[in-house]
Amino acid sequence: MNSLWDDQESATYTSDLAQRVYTSRLLGRDSSLVLHGGGNTSVKISETDIFGDKEEILYVKGSGWDLATIAAAGFAPVRMPHLLRLTQLETLSDLQMANELRRATIDPNAPAPSVEAILHALLPYKFVDHTHADAIISVTNTPDGLDHVGTIYGDQVVVIPYVMPGFDLAKLCAKLFPAQVGPQTIGMVLMNHGLFSFGETAQLAYERMIYLVSLAEQYLTERGAWQIATPAAIPPVRHLRQELAALRHDISVAAGGPMIVATHSDAQSLAFAQRDDLTKIALQGPATPDHIIRTKRVPMIGRDVEAYSRAYAEYFATHAATARQPLTMLDPAPRLIVDPELGVATVGRTVRDAAITEDIYRHTIEIILRATALSSYQALPAPDLFAVEYWDLEQAKLKKGGKPPIFTGEVALVTGAASGIGKACVESLLARGAAVVALDLNPIITTLFGRAEVLGLQCDVSDEVAVDQALEATAKAFGGLDILILNAGIFTANRKISTLSLAEWNRPFKINLDANLIFLREGYPLLKLAPKGGRVVIMGSKNVPAPGPGASTYSASKAALTQLARVAALEWGADNIRVNVLHPDSVYDTGIWTEEMLKGRADSYGMTVEQYKTKNVLRTEVTSHNVGELTAELCGPLFAKTTGAQIPIDGGNDRVI
Repeated sequence: MNSLWDDQESATYTSDLAQRVYTSRLLGRDSSLVLHGGGNTSVKISETDIFGDKEEILYVKGSGWDLATIAAAGFAPVRMPHLLRLTQLETLSDLQMANELRRATIDPNAPAPSVEAILHALLPYKFVDHTHADAIISVTNTPDGLDHVGTIYGDQVVVIPYVMPGFDLAKLCAKLFPAQVGPQTIGMVLMNHGLFSFGETAQLAYERMIYLVSLAEQYLTERGAWQIATPAAIPPVRHLRQELAALRHDISVAAGGPMIVATHSDAQSLAFAQRDDLTKIALQGPATPDHIIRTKRVPMIGRDVEAYSRAYAEYFATHAATARQPLTMLDPAPRLIVDPELGVATVGRTVRDAAITEDIYRHTIEIILRATALSSYQALPAPDLFAVEYWDLEQAKLKKGGKPPIFTGEVALVTGAASGIGKACVESLLARGAAVVALDLNPIITTLFGRAEVLGLQCDVSDEVAVDQALEATAKAFGGLDILILNAGIFTANRKISTLSLAEWNRPFKINLDANLIFLREGYPLLKLAPKGGRVVIMGSKNVPAPGPGASTYSASKAALTQLARVAALEWGADNIRVNVLHPDSVYDTGIWTEEMLKGRADSYGMTVEQYKTKNVLRTEVTSHNVGELTAELCGPLFAKTTGAQIPIDGGNDRVI
């Protein structure tokens, strides 16, 4: 492991707190040290209060901040005397401790201090760094971890046996640290938990952390337990989307709401899932208890969600009986699935949650394999893991959670999504919490939205193979399909029937009708497994109820599509799938309409462009955003009892009315 310290860069961070920010970000850049909000850092600063008195303040990382991006505002300033006095108490519940930390914080707008603030305060050093370095966890998660730590570090570190973070850990460190510290001490190992380093400057504390972690990496390397080769694995050779949708359905039922299920069948994931000793090494527990909230105690091996939920309920009942207060069981759905055919699948309420779980478990796999190569992997006992999963502070966080957006955990697919109405539909669905697969023939779709919640795929919707691949990718990325928005279509040049060739007649039908039949047919097995029922919205046209001369091919293809939607509504109602049609008209902020076209059309009516845009009953302009919003609402609870409907969004058209 190499130090990232840069003299020129560090010189721009001029205060003690700024230096704390700088080295915290250096630690956060390396995922082998900290992951997704893990780890914490602090600095002790003497400040003058409003009365001119000096007081010692501990600036410690605040809850909700990530070391990789932390700013000065991410550190909670807490009075040192109050923290040190807390260590003199015999007992203190973690909820009481959290209240005391908040009381001792001098800035009411600061984030809640880390639960390890007391521990940071009692360590007699200006700068303190704490990470969950993979190398340290790999060494300590073995039956002989204590011996390994002694061989690696000798008297350079103080070693503390595992105790759950919080007041009890601080009390134990207050007792053991002074008895073990010596002139060679530059760090502290918390068994099965992580590593501390410290120093009088931010650079010294940081580079000591790098040095200590490097020693562990070197130790593992010398024993062939650092770089673990990935063995050959058997990749899946068949379509899995319907099985993934069924798996997601069962998980969502167990979780009490729609969940994202992201499948990873890369070489590492498949090789791990296909190990002969998988149940032995994977069912012991997470690499560190800090990860249990994201991953649950153990992954689900295979796809039997009902059996997993029963086992989790038994696990809860066994350990809850010894708790000091009554506990309510969390949902029993898995957050991790390890399956020989799927590889590793991660589960979350959102795409971000599932991605964090994936990142954590990739590191966990490496830690398990390294510990196994060193001697054998040994996680903490189940009671210790249960204590963290049902920790008072974690329960309090869950109770504070607000109401999520209406499509949280749901998956939508939108065709023709690179511009106009399709793009607006994607944006409206995202705003309501959905994960979205966005399809378009334009290759820009792959990077257009730049968000993890959007899978942009270039796709010719008239190509059955391309549609098949898109639906397979949808299920692999997010687990299934809840909402299908069929928007892609073409408008052919005006042609009178008397001059219309058969080729000209057939062309719009291929895109406007046949392509949508493919999506409906292939999407149906996924939609009927949607946890809250499937929803389909099809973009029709004003030309269905009010066709115009010269638009026979477009009008007929959209009319046929509308009729297809009506039949689908009849056939799929018993499967709790709603199918509705929107008929937009005069939506001028799309790629079809240029300024020149609008001006020419307005001139032909003797109108200004603005007058032309609002030549409807309500004298209002209809935008893509308006259509996107109505599309999203059609898929929401307001229209839960509506199917087979045809809804105009045109400002009122006298021919339609």
